[in-house]
Amino acid sequence: MRRKLAAGNWKMNGTGAELAEVRTICDTHQGAGVEILLCPPATLLHRLSEAASSAIATGGQDCHKAENGAHTGDISAGMLADAGASYVILGHSERREDHEETDQDVREKARAALAAGLKVVICVGETLEERDAANTLDIIAGQLAGSIPDAVTGDTLVIAYEPIWAIGTGKIPTLDQIGEVHDFIRSRLEQRFGSGVGRSARILYGGSVKPGNAAEIFGVSNVDGALVGGASLKATDFSPIIEALEKA
Repeated sequence: MRRKLAAGNWKMNGTGAELAEVRTICDTHQGAGVEILLCPPATLLHRLSEAASSAIATGGQDCHKAENGAHTGDISAGMLADAGASYVILGHSERREDHEETDQDVREKARAALAAGLKVVICVGETLEERDAANTLDIIAGQLAGSIPDAVTGDTLVIAYEPIWAIGTGKIPTLDQIGEVHDFIRSRLEQRFGSGVGRSARILYGGSVKPGNAAEIFGVSNVDGALVGGASLKATDFSPIIEALEKA
């Protein structure tokens, strides 16, 4: 059985004041039947890791492919681990677009993260133009092939499907569309890595997940949880999503 995962990506949001929200989530979901992950800005990672106790795993939002060196403003995977992280998000559409990251960039970062003992959440997803052109599965196939390194295991790999046009817009694909992509991702993982990794790696849905739509999304085939954006910043929004996942 794959352990379900409720992951929160705080993006460029949050200061020390938001640690109170983390403590509330910890108190509410101590002993939860699902795994909970929060990925705050790097400035908060160490403090959040200390505040989270054993109830919540923490992660970075990106890492550099090098272990160290002259890379001003960047953060290595080892630094994330040293700050308390056990995960890192890689290849988010905002990184791919704003920083022109390629699949090869994501793959090299993932290798560095795995070498540092981190689990990787690798994001894939299509634009609205690609969806309208019926190219979604081709785009996803290319991103999976190019972004995932060979050294992953079922425990260290998480895939997050985030249709770019649904992130922060309030729009979501139909349940059938979500199911089609998640089933496709599962089949591709099994083809490449075999049934061990292919069936045990978790696949999350991301893109305007909210308390009001979480339950129906979690009922879709091969949806093992969610990568949540804005709704993960407040305990009153994130807790119902966690509870919906526990019931799924």
